[in-house]
Amino acid sequence: MHIVVCIKQVPDSTHIRVHPVTNTIMRQGVPAIINPYDLFAIEEALRLKDRHGGRVTVITMGPAQAAPALRKALSFGCDDAILISDKIFSGADTLATSYVLASAIKTLNAENPVDVVFTGKQTIDGDTAQVGPGIAKRLDLELLTYVSRIIEVDLTERRIVVERRAEGGVQVLQTRLPALVTMLEGSNELRFATTPNMFRAARAEIRRWDRDSAGIEDIKLVGLKGSPTIVARVFGPTSRAEKAIQIPFDSSAPDSAGTALLEKVLAESPRVKKELAYRRQPGHTD
Repeated sequence: MHIVVCIKQVPDSTHIRVHPVTNTIMRQGVPAIINPYDLFAIEEALRLKDRHGGRVTVITMGPAQAAPALRKALSFGCDDAILISDKIFSGADTLATSYVLASAIKTLNAENPVDVVFTGKQTIDGDTAQVGPGIAKRLDLELLTYVSRIIEVDLTERRIVVERRAEGGVQVLQTRLPALVTMLEGSNELRFATTPNMFRAARAEIRRWDRDSAGIEDIKLVGLKGSPTIVARVFGPTSRAEKAIQIPFDSSAPDSAGTALLEKVLAESPRVKKELAYRRQPGHTD
């Protein structure tokens, strides 16, 4: 079984600041981490490897500084790591990124047929959740998004059964392999890196692929040239000047808290009060 996990190195969101003049993200001095959602993808891939054997290849597109993220993945138990890096990839949006990753996976598939591709549900720096589906579309893979649990993988029948989180409940879906799965947060708990794996990761050779090694066929589809997305500006949230309002109520009668809150809302929002009065009119059925 050959499993590919796509990860991304992102700035730690707890340390991100926005420049007050240029309104751009200030990355200097901000620690880089593996996208947290991708960690669930790594763990699920390793669990499939534990059950069925095979190899887990972790890949990322980024600058040379992204190599430590790949070594981190190797320390958890992944078998191979590939850094897809080329100057022409800079400035890529999700469309161009999915093209590069899909090309690399296609090249990997020629080396060793790929059964499952894992990604996190989205990244914390973009929050678009577009790269995983983009890869699946380009490679004609079955797509399973927001997966919370892998129920079964049958390599003989070439099928996979999963639980998928959906509005209003959980869906149980079955489809054929190969497939691309985007993992939901909280779907598993990442294992600790073992000492032997940490030593192996430190000594491992990270394969580095440029445009040719990754099988890029059309350079107009990568980097800024292949990125139709335009970011007009980036800005931080504006601090609110309003202070919290304290609503007194009779502590001996807990139910009075709801009444006090409703009275305050109606007093502060005449529009809501008018709407409620309208709905209470005889014959109103909404």
